[in-house]
Amino acid sequence: MKLTILTENQAGAGFLAEHGLSYLIESGGDRILFDTGSSDVFLKNASKLGFDIQKDIDIVILSHGHWDHGNGLQYLRNKTLITHPGVFMNRFRKHNQTPIGLYLSREEIEEYFELLTTQNSYKIANNLIFLGEIPRINDFEAQTTTFIDEDGNPDFVFDDSAIAVVENNELIVITGCSHSGICNIVDYAMKVTGLKSVKAVIGGFHLKYNNKQTQQTIQYFKNLNVKNLYPSHCTELEALTAFSAVFNISALKTGMILEF
Repeated sequence: MKLTILTENQAGAGFLAEHGLSYLIESGGDRILFDTGSSDVFLKNASKLGFDIQKDIDIVILSHGHWDHGNGLQYLRNKTLITHPGVFMNRFRKHNQTPIGLYLSREEIEEYFELLTTQNSYKIANNLIFLGEIPRINDFEAQTTTFIDEDGNPDFVFDDSAIAVVENNELIVITGCSHSGICNIVDYAMKVTGLKSVKAVIGGFHLKYNNKQTQQTIQYFKNLNVKNLYPSHCTELEALTAFSAVFNISALKTGMILEF
């Protein structure tokens, strides 16, 4: 499996960066785009790496309905888009009511894409699975939220999902922001695939501080004996420092290529 970083918060040499996430995933002869960041940065970085996303990619996966993962959709046309049906809701930050949802409406997306929405897990290709809605089982993740919907109700981002990649009877989990909880996501990926060996976990972990949640997450990954951890994007410095004290992690930057 090869994963190319097209959009991340940090720039690699010669590449652009923004607050957002977009990965190009290649596995078993299949190639998909996971998230699109917040602008056309993913297209520009892909071009520098020799990819023409418009020509080379047929399937796009949207992890959840936030601007920094899905606003780049406005620069694509005529692709299959797979996502959770809840991504189109109007959503806002609680403290200042600024909008954080998608730029494109559902009607516009249905005009530009072949839209497939599902709450259930969905097999994208031979060894690629969109996980759908993540069951929130444990008691230390996804317990609070800083977001609200258009009626002022708490928005726990139930559309937040991820991808499971099966390689040589091992599991690689790729996540956008982990609003549903990174441990919940990995647990569900293991349940869906039937695999217990987790080779790598990559993407936003949505951890901010070195607090109880972060420490329990670290212990969870220690118990699973996960060798390759890449917390990025929405994982803040204090949490990253805590992970770095236990695991051999490195920052993901645009232009990087990970191979497993």
